[in-house]
Parts: sequence; structure tokens; C-alpha cells
Amino acid sequence: MIENFVSMLPGGYQGLALNTINYLILFMPVWLPIFLIFILWHKWLEYVRTKFANKQDYKLLEIKLPNEIKKTPLAMELFLNALIQPGGAGTWHKKYVEGKSRAEFSLEMVSLEGQVKFFIWTRGVWKDLIETQIYAQYPDVEIFEVPNYTSFIKFDPSALSMWGAEFKLSREDFYPIKTYVDYDMEAKGVKEEEKIDPITPIIEFLGSVGQGQQVWLQIIVRAHKKERRKALTWKERWNKKVWSEEEDWGGQSKKAIKDLIKEAVKTDDENSIMPRMMTKGETNIISAIERSVAKLGFDCNIRGMYLSEYDKFNVINISSLVGTFRQFNSNELNGFKIAKAVDYDYPWQDFRKIRENRNKIKMFNEYKRRDFSADYSPFVLNIEELATIYHFPGGVAQTPSFARLLSKKAEAPFNLPI
Repeated sequence: MIENFVSMLPGGYQGLALNTINYLILFMPVWLPIFLIFILWHKWLEYVRTKFANKQDYKLLEIKLPNEIKKTPLAMELFLNALIQPGGAGTWHKKYVEGKSRAEFSLEMVSLEGQVKFFIWTRGVWKDLIETQIYAQYPDVEIFEVPNYTSFIKFDPSALSMWGAEFKLSREDFYPIKTYVDYDMEAKGVKEEEKIDPITPIIEFLGSVGQGQQVWLQIIVRAHKKERRKALTWKERWNKKVWSEEEDWGGQSKKAIKDLIKEAVKTDDENSIMPRMMTKGETNIISAIERSVAKLGFDCNIRGMYLSEYDKFNVINISSLVGTFRQFNSNELNGFKIAKAVDYDYPWQDFRKIRENRNKIKMFNEYKRRDFSADYSPFVLNIEELATIYHFPGGVAQTPSFARLLSKKAEAPFNLPI
């Protein structure tokens, strides 16, 4: 069989192919065990992590908002501090034998036929902490444990139309996106009706979805640690110029700032001994990076999905989903772009949509399991950026299908007769 294969090659390559095959056979006792150990190790990690995940009691919490919220995303930023839980897999035994991992949470904004809802998915052990911290910042909201809305749909590409995509940052993680601070939501003296809340376009889009259609937006988060860089592929390391296992989000930013300063002060005049003065824009970029990495960070994975009955599919909703996070983009700093979509640009890339249907099923299942993407390493958002893209909007968001509580909760009088 090998001889037949070699005989099919051009004459100049036959000798090279035979020598390569002979060397592979000769050194098989060396490379084959290493290859098998590598495969078995990854399968073992997959097994123990899946076993640990299946033992967890997961909860889905729905947050119903009052008619009026007078707090800025800073309140959400304070709540998100509670989700910084870096522990859980401290020792090698916990991580590689028991399969334990850091606490992961899913922050979700969903439209169920135009009804806009906010959810937080968590392990049951964190349920009380989440409720306490939300009530601490938003005492007028109500929190309910609800059934998993994803379990009511069994996705079948032949019976249900679906489009989905995963989002990532357009530049290195330490470049910040446009946040609520940039929209002056913390400025003093600004009335509620005069505020510009960047989450409003998302709420309006979700509220515009009609019957027989759903839009799911999911932000999976966990506390950022240096070990995240170990998950980078060699291709990603080449693109990001990251070679050290220890170099993380903050370490990269320091190197980038040094390079920016060096480039900014460089002069085109070879005879000049005086460095060029930095422009205001260059100074602002460096200040923005330093401010960004000074805050706590989360490893994040964002995906969005549009599901519809075939006769009610609206292609405009795909364009709206692609532009969901556009208002957070900054030309000079960072923004969001599509990391991977379920479809392909050209018909010859996917014969009879076999690959597209496989992608749809894979993304649907990853969404249901609230898994980090198997194809892309998570990116880092600091706590201010995360609070910007996921927070409870104030009265400025008045989408009719955005359900709010019509009355406020109140404690019973202490002197009520029993």
C-alpha cells in the first residue's frame, strides 16, 4: 500500500517520501507513546471536567426590573465584584484529578418573541450570594429562579431556522472599549431622560423581534488569572506576539505602552537630537490603557443567536445581531467584531450546507451548556467594560415589550397584629 502511494508521486519526491516513512517507522517507539499520552491527557481532562460539571446544581435567575431605576452602570460594576471568584482549582489535584474549575457565570439578555428578559446563570452554591449582591445595589428588583428557557427548544436545522455568531475584541485585550464613563453617564447634573445609555440599542433590538422568533445574547465570564494565556494556540501567540506562559493581560499592556511611547517620540529628522512631543491623542491612548488594566478583569466569551420558525425568518435581524455591540466600538482603541459565524461566505466552502448545519448544532449546544468556546480563547474585559455591556437600564429604555414591575416591594409594618 505504501509502495502504491509512493509510486503515484513525481519521481523527484519518491525517494524523499520513502526516507520520511522509513524514519517515522524507525522512531515510532519514541514519537508514538508521546502522541498517545498527549491524546489521552486531553481526553482525561475532558472526562474529569465533564464529570465535575455534571455534578453541579445549576440555577437560572431571572431579574425583573422596577418601572424606574435611577442608578448608573456603576451599580452593576459594584455587583460584578461579587463574581470575581478566582479560587476553585487551586491545587493540581483539584484541577487535573477532580476536574474542578473557577466559578463561571453567564449574563444573558434574551428576547422571547419580543419579551425582553435579563438572566444570570450560576452554580447553585453562588445563588444566595448573587441575590444578596443584586438586592444590595438594586433593592427594588425581584429575582426568581426560573426554568431554563433553552430547554424548551430542541434544535433541528431542518425544522428551525437559526443564525449565530461569536464575538471577540478587534485589538489586544488591554485596549479598552467605549464604556458608560465615555457616554458621561456618571456626569453630575444630567437628568435621567437626558442620559445616553449604550445598552438602549440592544434593548430596542430585542424588543422588536416578532412572534415565532427569539434572540439570545450570552456573556460567559470568570475571574481573570494569568493561566489563561496557557490556553492560547501557537497561531494566537504568533498574532499577539505572546511567547511567555507568564505574560498576561497586564504584562502585555506594559510592553505595549513602552512601544507606544518609543514610537510616539521618534522623530523623522535624523539630525535631530530632541524627541518629538507626544500628541494629545497618543497621550489619551496610553492613559486609557493604564486606566483599563488598573481594574479587575474577567475572561469573557460572547455569543449571540437568532432562532425563528421558517416562515417568520427575518434576515434584517441578522444584520441587527451583527451590529449589537457596535456602539461600544472606538476607532482609536478597541471594539467588537465577529470571531466566527455559523455560515460561510461562498457556496463552494460548504457543500449542501453540511458544515453550516454542524456549526449551528455545535453553537446551540455550547450555548445551552454555557461553555466557553472550543474554537477561541476567551478575551479579557475589565469590570467597567463588562458593566457597560450588561447592566439594568434606567427609565431611558422604554421599549413597550420590556417588562417592568408595576409596583414596588415593601416590608410589612413592624407593629402589624398577629
